[in-house]
Amino acid sequence: MFKTLPIAAAVGLLAFGAQAFAQTSLFSTYTPGAASVATLPTGSPLEMTSPLVLSSPNFTQTIIANRANQNALVPGSNSGNWDMIDTNRTGPDAGRYLFTPFETGTGGVMRVDLWDNNYNTRAVSIVSPGTQGFVAGDASRWTPWGTYLTAEESWSEPNQVASGKGRLFEVTDPTTATAGAANFVHRKIGPADIRVSHEGLAFDNSNNFYFIDERNDSHIFKFTSVNPNASNGADFFANGQTSVLRVGDGMTQEATGAYSWVALTNATGAALPNTIVKTDANGMPILDGRATPNVVDFVGTNFDRPEDLEIQTLANGEQRLYVATTTNDKVFSLDLANNQINLFASQDSINAATGLTVGTDFNSPDNLAIDADGNIYIIEDQGGGNANIWFAKDTDRDGVAESVGVWAALATNGAEPTGLFFDLNDPNVAFLNVQHPASGNDLMVRISAVPEPQTYAMMLAGLLGVGFLARRRKG
Repeated sequence: MFKTLPIAAAVGLLAFGAQAFAQTSLFSTYTPGAASVATLPTGSPLEMTSPLVLSSPNFTQTIIANRANQNALVPGSNSGNWDMIDTNRTGPDAGRYLFTPFETGTGGVMRVDLWDNNYNTRAVSIVSPGTQGFVAGDASRWTPWGTYLTAEESWSEPNQVASGKGRLFEVTDPTTATAGAANFVHRKIGPADIRVSHEGLAFDNSNNFYFIDERNDSHIFKFTSVNPNASNGADFFANGQTSVLRVGDGMTQEATGAYSWVALTNATGAALPNTIVKTDANGMPILDGRATPNVVDFVGTNFDRPEDLEIQTLANGEQRLYVATTTNDKVFSLDLANNQINLFASQDSINAATGLTVGTDFNSPDNLAIDADGNIYIIEDQGGGNANIWFAKDTDRDGVAESVGVWAALATNGAEPTGLFFDLNDPNVAFLNVQHPASGNDLMVRISAVPEPQTYAMMLAGLLGVGFLARRRKG
């Protein structure tokens, strides 16, 4: 006859099992999947329950917000195309909120309150579509001083009249703003107001600010503030030097090796002579971030569609900046302490599922994410059925992945996965947006690595079985 254990005893056994197999995050325990999956029919009910094909039976997915619901509650409040995700990384309730911009012609910014159990109230557009002509919101980054940055992935070509876009914006009251009432401020990156087509934004531990121009033959930039410990965005961006990445002599596209930063402005932010200064469509003087790095005095290394940026902190405190480049299917790592850039992952990387080079299965890397253990995840810009999230294995943390494996795949028709973000307070929780599905109903998905209750029961049974066998053998 089977006898149930008291709860305390069961918990004790589970705790023992957890300690025996302890790791910070369970997300790295997975079985590499196939590079393509069956696409769901447009509008399938499975879009709202299982948009992802996950690589472990212990992983689960839950929809925590959707665009159709937001617009049903407040018509026109959510323009869709949900992009990158970040959280409030500082303050007494750090990790409570998620922020994501809308990559549409009218823009906007949404906040999701993870402490709110009411599906109808947890998500709200704090920046309404159409505010300040903001368009193509892509970037998403919390600041060291406790505010939220986003920016426009929209800017003109060098031979055209400069548009009024390519701007950086700050929400100065991100956690307290009510619907449509956020204080949304255009921040010039230094007095020269460099303009680019933004995507990735990142701060290192010295508060240098990194950004990119998301086009072919474009560049990676750094802004070094005169006031790196500023308590607000106005003071941080008021004065500082903007520079462009140059690898070697700058003449080899997507080169690796030793790099340097080439100043485009002086130390306080005035554009240097011979840089390309224009007047934008709104009559504002700007520094052309696309044309200037091609001027002989300011040559920067060309990358084809640099996109997302993430910074990894190593055990010794040193940091690496990771850059996804979409056109040529590459991810680079910059050793910020030693000024070396490496190719982290590419189509020549080993596929963890086959042991062979991954080839064209690895296609259009766009977004990046880092889990609690410092592992890098690479998210593709492809349509549903072919859009993968890759786990990059770099055991020795040398900035070169030993292998990549499909960690999740998106099955939603017409959609791409965007904004993968790992929870600050729970290493076994992540969030992801399902962007521009054919159904038009963008989603935010919560992914958990913690096994379901029945799995815990199986683990408990296994531990009991081990104990029973041990007693039998002892007897």
